[in-house]
Amino acid sequence: MDTNIAYLLMIATLGYFGYIGYQVTTNEEIDGDSYLSARGSQNSIRIGLSLFASGMGIWVLFGPSEVGYYGGFWDVIGYAISAATPFLLLAYVGPMIRERLPSGVTLADYVRMRLGRPMQVYVGLISVLYMFTFLFAEFIAIGKGMSLLAGVEPLIPILAVAIATAAYTAYGGLPASLATDRIQAWIVLFLIVALLLFLFAGDIGGLLADAKAYTPEDIQWEWYHGSMSDMSTFESGLALVIAITAAEMFSQGNWQRAWASESDKALKQGACMAAALVLPLVFVMGVLGTAVAGQGAVEDPAASFFYLIEGAETWLVAAFIVLAIALVASSADTLQNAIVASISRDLSDGKMGIRYARFWTIGLMIPAIYLATGPTIGGFTLDAIGVFEIFLFADLLATATVAPVLLTLWDKVSAKGALFGAVSGLLSVIIYGTLTADISTGFNYILHPTNEFGLANLDIFLAALIGSALVTVMGSYAMPDEY
Repeated sequence: MDTNIAYLLMIATLGYFGYIGYQVTTNEEIDGDSYLSARGSQNSIRIGLSLFASGMGIWVLFGPSEVGYYGGFWDVIGYAISAATPFLLLAYVGPMIRERLPSGVTLADYVRMRLGRPMQVYVGLISVLYMFTFLFAEFIAIGKGMSLLAGVEPLIPILAVAIATAAYTAYGGLPASLATDRIQAWIVLFLIVALLLFLFAGDIGGLLADAKAYTPEDIQWEWYHGSMSDMSTFESGLALVIAITAAEMFSQGNWQRAWASESDKALKQGACMAAALVLPLVFVMGVLGTAVAGQGAVEDPAASFFYLIEGAETWLVAAFIVLAIALVASSADTLQNAIVASISRDLSDGKMGIRYARFWTIGLMIPAIYLATGPTIGGFTLDAIGVFEIFLFADLLATATVAPVLLTLWDKVSAKGALFGAVSGLLSVIIYGTLTADISTGFNYILHPTNEFGLANLDIFLAALIGSALVTVMGSYAMPDEY
């Protein structure tokens, strides 16, 4: 495709989203609370579409197919389930937390009420680390995606998406993000279903045969690449479910939409709707990755899906460009507002006004764009592997903290018990590493919670989850809150 056409499609799509975001808030007064929470304004359909759109970033064109390429049946299943479980958990615990704190904006707001200011800051830091990594990873992905689709310079779409989404999000806050989410959700649903049916429905038998096959050649790995016939990856699949579910519980975009819901019923129905939409989509994309592996080893497994659409007609490429921009915009605007919400409410102790929140929304784009260029900082390179390692580190922090936070729904959990539980989750990882190898390995697992194949290590994440839960319960009995 001609790069000029690609640029025009990109600008037109972003311009349309910007117009929607501007229009929805131009005729109404936006105060600090509505800017961050849009409190009680969304019905179940709107919540469902928003959760779906904000959760379905451009990662869906890369992540599931890459996991499918490397993994097997259980990796694909695990990745699909992990996309849905955060929404199902939100449907269950969201109403409980809303009831306990009707005026909340972030999960850490509730944490402060139950566990105090120090734990609020800790949860806020985990949230910001995870969401900011997610944000610049989305920028990396749109740069790579546009380069693969139309041969454009990656930095240009990164800059365009960052500037456009930050502009309408800074102006309209969460109401603007919610309004654009609805449009983006319908675009994503229509295009991805239509394009997948058009591309693959005619040869579904051959595609399934490739998905069941093993890679006929191997260029660098000591095991076969992914196949839906391979049932040996249960542990890595389960590790994905635990790690991603835990991390997504600290994604404040989900919690903002909990308080934006007009009722508990709307939240439950909307969250279940989002789960029902994302699970089959991620599963199908994972299966396509195994199909690529079945056809033969490829040079860039992260782009597995794009190998299936090589040589597509111009109009198909154009549709994929619109899809890619809709995907990245839907997640980027959510992350921008959610990060600012965490900084405003959790890190600055609610002292940040709407003016400074807008400045922060714009200012965050500078480091995000820089990191999306893949720099080397202190000997650490932010390439695909580097970003994956940051994600896993954030996932481990979240896994060690999610049980102490959610257990606060049980009234007997104390502030000291939960704090010791979160710390003990990480100590459990060190102890596991010491018992299975040595103490240096234990400490290394904190920063690198992976197995010998570079995949998420199930034992490490289980150690963090179980250790934190047990210590939280025992610590709460030993050190109850004083009233």
